[in-house]
Amino acid sequence: MAYQNITGSLTPADIQEIKAAFATIEAKLPFLVTLSVEERRKLFKMGDKSLAFVNTSLTAAQSNREILPASFDVDEFVRDYQLAATLSELLIGLRQLPEQVDDTLMAVGSETMSSSLTVYDYVKTAAKKTPGLKTIAEQLGERFKAIKSKPAKTASGS
Repeated sequence: MAYQNITGSLTPADIQEIKAAFATIEAKLPFLVTLSVEERRKLFKMGDKSLAFVNTSLTAAQSNREILPASFDVDEFVRDYQLAATLSELLIGLRQLPEQVDDTLMAVGSETMSSSLTVYDYVKTAAKKTPGLKTIAEQLGERFKAIKSKPAKTASGS
């Protein structure tokens, strides 16, 4: 759907339900871990190209248990593979949601800033004739003072 003006709202009950849904997701995934940068760096990565390798290895392990050491747990390998496949599937959906929330926040933020700039322009104009608006105009103008006070860069980059 193409971007259009955003008209929406969330009630406090909606917000609570969404937060409860997050909590439910976390509760359903009690085995999730948080890796350090170093741990992430050291781990083997299983991407799309590795999927065929892992799948073939799993089939080989299931069909030829006798060649593996007794300490190798084929059933655990199967469970790990199934969990990896399921988490990969879930991750696709999970990645779409924050992207949509971020895009919507950007769009509605832009709409809000645009409306605020319109109000600011009217307040500045009206402050010249309407008592009490000068302070508000100055307050609103604070948003742009830092931008105006930065020295202009020259073509040489200084």
